[in-house]
Amino acid sequence: MRETKMKKMISKTHLLLALMLAATLFLVPTTFAAAPGITGPTFNLTAQDAYLNQPDGEAVYSWGYGCNVPPTAFAPTLPNQACPSMQVPGPTLIVTEGQTVTIQLLNGLPGAAGNTSILFPGFVLTSTCPNSTANPQGLLACEATPGQTVTYTFVASQPGTHPYYSGTQGDLQIEMGLYGALIVLPATIPANCNAGYHALNAQAQSFWGESDFRLAHAAYDHPGSCYDREYLFQWAEMDTRIHRQAQAQVLAKAGCTAGANGCSLDVQTEPYHPAYFLINGRSMPDVMDPNYASEYPHQPYNGNPHIHPGELLLIRTIGQGRWQHPFHEHANHVRILARDGNLQLTSNSSQVTYTSGLSGDAGVAGPGLAGLLMFNTDTTPGESFDGIFYFTGRGLNWDPYGHHPPTAGTTAGTAASDPYGDAYATLPCTPDVNGYNSGVPTAINFMEWCQDHYKPVQVAPFGDVAGGGPATLPDPNVLTNGPWYSGTPYLGPDANLRGGTPQCVQNALTGAQTTGTNCTNLNPANLQVNPASERGWAFMWHSHNEREITTNNVFPGGMLMMLLVDSREFPIDESQ
Repeated sequence: MRETKMKKMISKTHLLLALMLAATLFLVPTTFAAAPGITGPTFNLTAQDAYLNQPDGEAVYSWGYGCNVPPTAFAPTLPNQACPSMQVPGPTLIVTEGQTVTIQLLNGLPGAAGNTSILFPGFVLTSTCPNSTANPQGLLACEATPGQTVTYTFVASQPGTHPYYSGTQGDLQIEMGLYGALIVLPATIPANCNAGYHALNAQAQSFWGESDFRLAHAAYDHPGSCYDREYLFQWAEMDTRIHRQAQAQVLAKAGCTAGANGCSLDVQTEPYHPAYFLINGRSMPDVMDPNYASEYPHQPYNGNPHIHPGELLLIRTIGQGRWQHPFHEHANHVRILARDGNLQLTSNSSQVTYTSGLSGDAGVAGPGLAGLLMFNTDTTPGESFDGIFYFTGRGLNWDPYGHHPPTAGTTAGTAASDPYGDAYATLPCTPDVNGYNSGVPTAINFMEWCQDHYKPVQVAPFGDVAGGGPATLPDPNVLTNGPWYSGTPYLGPDANLRGGTPQCVQNALTGAQTTGTNCTNLNPANLQVNPASERGWAFMWHSHNEREITTNNVFPGGMLMMLLVDSREFPIDESQ
């Protein structure tokens, strides 16, 4: 196995522990996802072949869409952005509602692969098929013969997340990788997207020096579709037998005349036994590497969501393969906004109040959202959905920031007057009407659930018999087993200051360790914590089909990634 894979592998023991804990405490590489793509409304694509790298060292022969000519612009702006001549998934196409979209597709596949095309479900093509020798009318779409170009035109009439994929011999061409995402941004952004919690989150991001990597402030023109971050996930799977057969026949028929007798592939696509399960064209742990990482020249998109407590996360998801994938997003349910670009709305047009208390649109007139809150999000082949996810720590029954009452005779939150130097561990929490600490957006514990303020994670800490606490942590020396544990059960880079009892904290001014009679440190001094600035929580997001969290039947792998939750003093830089 390649060294770059070995150093990132997480042991099975680690992931089993993650499943047992309400909030996993492991560290994962600090690379993020966003929803990168190319902007239109005109796109020049090509269908070509290349090889996709897998975590077990396999390079799988595949087909994919890429850019025929360099795109005019990318969104959001990220370093190392490129649109290669072939990628899986294909380039994410980003347009705005109402635009006339034009896609020119060049068939650069091997001659034996035959014709190819693209379908755009949910949109009505306004261009006509010339039905010429170069562009014959296929069963579902106008096709491009090998070496030829076909043009598709339609109006982006429906906001949301949509798939596009081959309309020619779909059992083979989609399996080989000919699929991608089309994101249509709403023409009108609801006013409340710049108000309420959304405005406060924007203030917090600005204070901590974070850039805005959203494609828009709302997924639709509905006030319940506002969001603070977004990520795009495309599920697929690969049966390597099919890919090997296609590769062997392409090589055997190299140089033959396309369409001539004996110059066509005859690949058996059944029975179907996939060995690789992909998120955005990669398997875990590759999916947690950066976007546009050089080791994946034809798999540019990653999947590694990262949020702060209280931010509304828009999840854009597409099922691009043959199987339905029951995906579980740990830490909260997902509220379904829309399926295939169709908002899930009630028939009631009266005033609505959203129960999360986070939408910032309470009292907005109009039909409310009717989408399900889902423990597992179900993604059907060819179907897309948009959903909203958030995490605040509400319901944990303990203070995730590790606050404790200020020491007698000191002032809360003031390092100079605190003999333990743990000013960050005595920050106040003033509940708003929804119970969250939203009054000071620049505070580290912005959006803390105040009902649990000052509640300890352990009443009787490590080494004692537990009694009365909401949680009892295992021996940290057993839990860590290397650098994956963040070093503390609390959120944020300053959590080391809150890593033990008030009698056993590191002085913020001198760096000295204060000891006392009952000193119990939850962050042993010899524990490796890497990188030094990261003290977040990692929640597993993974398929609930056990086979799908393997790579070629080896666990862990496949459709598995991590959601990172960090407090506000850790800036999330999605350009990495």
